[in-house]
Amino acid sequence: MSHWFDTITLWLEANPQWLGLSIFVIACLECLAVAGIVIPGTVVLFTLAVLAGSGSLPLWQTLLLAYSGGLLGDAISYALGRRFHQNIRGLPVLRDHPEWLSGAENYFQRYGVVSLLVGRYIGPLRPMLPLVAGMLDMPFVRFALVSLLAAAGWAVAYMLPGWATGAAMRLPLPEGFWSAAGIVAAAIALMLLIVIHSSLREQRGATAISAALSGSLLIGLLIGWPHLDTLDQGLMTLIQEQRGPAMDSLVLLVTGLANFGTQVAAGVLLTLLLLLCRRQAAALFVTCCMLGTALCNTGLKHLLARARPEVLLQPLETYSLPSGHSSAAFALFLALGILAGRGAPARTRLTWLLLACLPALLIALSRVYLGVHWPTDVLAGALLAGCVCAASLALLQRRAPMAPLGARVWWLILPATLALLSGVSLWSLPEAIQQYRY
Repeated sequence: MSHWFDTITLWLEANPQWLGLSIFVIACLECLAVAGIVIPGTVVLFTLAVLAGSGSLPLWQTLLLAYSGGLLGDAISYALGRRFHQNIRGLPVLRDHPEWLSGAENYFQRYGVVSLLVGRYIGPLRPMLPLVAGMLDMPFVRFALVSLLAAAGWAVAYMLPGWATGAAMRLPLPEGFWSAAGIVAAAIALMLLIVIHSSLREQRGATAISAALSGSLLIGLLIGWPHLDTLDQGLMTLIQEQRGPAMDSLVLLVTGLANFGTQVAAGVLLTLLLLLCRRQAAALFVTCCMLGTALCNTGLKHLLARARPEVLLQPLETYSLPSGHSSAAFALFLALGILAGRGAPARTRLTWLLLACLPALLIALSRVYLGVHWPTDVLAGALLAGCVCAASLALLQRRAPMAPLGARVWWLILPATLALLSGVSLWSLPEAIQQYRY
């Protein structure tokens, strides 16, 4: 397998015109029933993304090809399940490995539609869940809507790191970039490993550990950001290279989701809806997360007084560190992710947090793309929100765990909150186009 993989990689380097098709096909196979378990799709996709980032394909094409391939794999798996139903168990490979199908079936019956979102990031379940959805006659429209959303987050999570790595290797980056990037990446990886380990072992102080680690890393970043200038300059160059009129409008829509007025409206709406549903503890938790993050962010900005990058024609007059958009987005979506995981096993809780971080990460990256924040600004915003959210949860669960919200509550709060965010972002788009000219 290793020799075959090396041969294909070398061939694609010599024939980059086939790279796009390869990304599409491998993404399809990675999400295709049975095939996604057999082939090392994650490793192959990362390698293809590195090749794409080295200059063969722009980022939007790489993400679009992976997204389309993943959707096709989902659709084929669903169609197979819908066509054969229970007879699918008699196929040669599934007959020899019944645990592949039974595990996905149990997960689907336990979590329903949610399993298609969460299971997308759990290797053995990803290719089998669409098959099970078809086998159990899940309505096609519902499956398609969930698949469209799940495949988008999956494409970003699986392709963006590899593409960024390839692009960073291609560009003439400042001296000291890789050492600074290595230190920051190692610190974040160590924090995540400790948090994941303590959560999976169900340690009593796992939430407090998460808050302490996020806070410690944030303090280190706030003290050491002057020494990370090469990292900021290099990443800013990498991301600014992707700017173009077509991408600007989309990025402005994304960044508008975390404008101050939008976040205030979303926070108030979410809190009122939770109070209406008699979920006082959840409402208090959301308030602590969003209000606490906003107050800390404002104080730190004025304390540090870091200047913004000089990219815009009319630079913003406010300070840069930490990023308010980044901290607000992570506070909102992390709060939703934490609430979604209440009462679930540790692996499911962690997966919900991963899902919650994806839209917040896109908003954070949009600030660097627009040239109004340094990369360390958005990282500081994410760490600040993570610290406040974890500390708030630890304080509120001192006596008893927070109760799950229930499906009816989610069907009320989630569509209303997302509709508000999207509506306000669209409404403010013309003003944003004028504000973020470069």
